[in-house]
Amino acid sequence: MYELTMLRAALADGTAHRRCGFEVFGRRLPDGRRYGIVGGTGRLLDALARFRFGDAELEPLRGVLDARTLAWLEDFRFSGDIDGYREGELYFPGSPILSVRGTFAECVVLETLVLSILNHDSAIASAAARMAHAAGSRRLIEMGSRRTHEEAAVAAARAAYVGGFDATSNLEAVRRHGIPGTGTSAHAFTLLHTTPDGPDESAAFRAQVDALGTGTTLLVDTYDIAEGVRRAVEVAGTGLGAVRIDSGDLGEMARQVRAQLDGLGAAGTRIVVSGDLDEYGIAALRAEPVDAYGVGTSLVTGSGAPTAGMVYKLVEVEGVPVAKRSTDKSSRGGVKRAVRTVRATGTIVEEIVYRAAGGFTDPGGVDALAGPGLHTEQLMRPLVRGGEPAPGLGGIDGARALAADGLTGLPWEGLRLTHGLPAVTPRFLP
Repeated sequence: MYELTMLRAALADGTAHRRCGFEVFGRRLPDGRRYGIVGGTGRLLDALARFRFGDAELEPLRGVLDARTLAWLEDFRFSGDIDGYREGELYFPGSPILSVRGTFAECVVLETLVLSILNHDSAIASAAARMAHAAGSRRLIEMGSRRTHEEAAVAAARAAYVGGFDATSNLEAVRRHGIPGTGTSAHAFTLLHTTPDGPDESAAFRAQVDALGTGTTLLVDTYDIAEGVRRAVEVAGTGLGAVRIDSGDLGEMARQVRAQLDGLGAAGTRIVVSGDLDEYGIAALRAEPVDAYGVGTSLVTGSGAPTAGMVYKLVEVEGVPVAKRSTDKSSRGGVKRAVRTVRATGTIVEEIVYRAAGGFTDPGGVDALAGPGLHTEQLMRPLVRGGEPAPGLGGIDGARALAADGLTGLPWEGLRLTHGLPAVTPRFLP
């Protein structure tokens, strides 16, 4: 609503059509984090293409807004330009993740659209990347749909895939975004096969194997884990795909189950663990015989940081830099660009942020600042030109690959899960 308040006043005093630049950045990373991963750029561009004010959207505003503002909204189409970091890119405090340029009116109405997507998806992608690094080469499955809003669950599954997860149990995310889908079984299915004479775990396993084949994953901790493993192999044979453990001391249970499976001749049967895991729990299981992790609540809530804390600020009006000077909420004026200096080994050294109108060619003048033995990588790419998506934008798989590649370029201390300073502190040029 405050966007429309500003729009109405700007239309009334003639400032609505002044050319402006807005910028998205985070003043700081969530507590203890050393890097962030940009998530949601693809979703944002899709949403921007559909961002319109039709009769259904305008009806509640009649009687609230004047006729001029309603008419402007009815004709709204974003016609400006957007540059930004690619989805999957690393970012740090102050990184100019998105630069939106156009008239004040058309830019100001995008604030909530932009921030709601980037803040949510970047938080999830960043948490997922920490978990992916902790998991190493082991498989990660997103299982958080029951722990968040039904639409947030779909977005979280997509962002988790960008951050390094391998699959999701959310089939709407599979449908919308083409993410690999997977799933196991719940305790309810095992309990369903209770008879008047008592539980019949073997019947539950047999029904699942008959329907899905021996490559399925059987949940073995409904009753006694050792008995569950024995029955699972008895029913499915030594070619059983996997067993899942969802409770108890997961490390100890994994060791016992691995020894039991090997003793039964099921050396190829994998072990999947789940149950309130986060990056710290995954890291603690690194030395255990675990083949895959299922993660739910911690992932879809950003592992303690459910928002990335990004803001959307006006930084330029008609080519003149403007900045907010409020205590603890200051901003830097001017539309900006950013490059990253990198060693020949791929390790990131520095991020340099400079005024787009500051006299540096793109990126020629900045290359001289890199130093010997370093090269620069341009971070901001054209995303929208004249209201239309720019050509050559990568899809979700490209974002996922970029995130994985970015982690390999972080200084080693940036990958630690302990609290500490950001791995890179951007340098801002006058």
